[in-house]
Amino acid sequence: MAIEERFSVRTDLALEAHEMNVESDPAQKGHDGVDVTEEQLDDIKLTFVQVDPEGAERIGKKAGNYITIESQAIRKQDTKMQVEVSTCLSKQIKKLLADNKIKDTDRCLIVGLGNHRVTPDAIGPFAIDELVVTSHLFELQPETVAEGYRNVSAVTPGVMGITGIETSDMIHGIIHETNPDFVIAIDALASRSINRLNATIQLSDTGIHPGSGVGNKRKEISKETYGIPVFSIGVPTVVDAVTITNDAIDYVLKHFGREWRQKDRPSNALSPALNPFEKRKQLTEDDLPSEEQSQAVLGMLGTLKESEKRQLIKEVLTPLGHNLMVTPKEVDSFVEDMAHVVSAGINGALHPVIEDGDAQSYTKF
Repeated sequence: MAIEERFSVRTDLALEAHEMNVESDPAQKGHDGVDVTEEQLDDIKLTFVQVDPEGAERIGKKAGNYITIESQAIRKQDTKMQVEVSTCLSKQIKKLLADNKIKDTDRCLIVGLGNHRVTPDAIGPFAIDELVVTSHLFELQPETVAEGYRNVSAVTPGVMGITGIETSDMIHGIIHETNPDFVIAIDALASRSINRLNATIQLSDTGIHPGSGVGNKRKEISKETYGIPVFSIGVPTVVDAVTITNDAIDYVLKHFGREWRQKDRPSNALSPALNPFEKRKQLTEDDLPSEEQSQAVLGMLGTLKESEKRQLIKEVLTPLGHNLMVTPKEVDSFVEDMAHVVSAGINGALHPVIEDGDAQSYTKF
């Protein structure tokens, strides 16, 4: 078996929900069954996407709620901000549970999807290690369980390339034997934007498709599969070469667009173009040049729409075997920190006794 084949079957990265691109297409916001709202909490940006059945049919995503928490806490390795993100995550999980009528007494099964041997795919297993699990105490020593703790069990089923068993079937068997009232699945995602890489946490009440991010067809983990609510928590940890190439082209155009607009400013004459000590502002959609300017820089490529450009790059790279999956060189620390944030957020959301801001104290490490 070739190396690339082994990697694909042993890595079940899911595809991030925001491939629906409602953020980047203003025409979709608030129309035809897709409602998008945004909220800024200091350095944390929240995006809420609600999709009804009409919108689900139009954009090809399941009807339900999608929440994205965006922060630079992990990339900057800012411990204080990471605590704020975990608190925010806890509140959003509580909101999803309440919207789906989950009670404090309902039993929870948490599934850490992924492969602990592949660092970008290890967020699920790493997060499981830091959760407060109590189901064994409720069953064997209920008198020792203080008020305010929920009945929680957790499992890391591994990936099909290692176990030889379909992950969804394994979870189905565990649900049949333990009878939880709802499931929370934690997974690493393949991102469709380098900006969201290790900078966002995505929640939904629609379940998850393991393997969809690397082209593996796996059974979905959802309410339709198991008959009980399934909530997903995903973190984008890798991007493919198509995304990197596409985003790089956009950044080139935005760079030229900003330079065209600022070329006559007097301050530019005093600032070397390639000054390594100059801190430049983030390039935004507002920096994109006109269609004529884009064509002047990149020719026909500069006139293509986002979807057309991405499809062209995919058609070029995929047959050559160059549509690689890429992750940052700091992925080890990123994944450890993000797993800690996710587990703290889940602990705070599931156990009422754990107050906001204190969840970090309840993790095992």
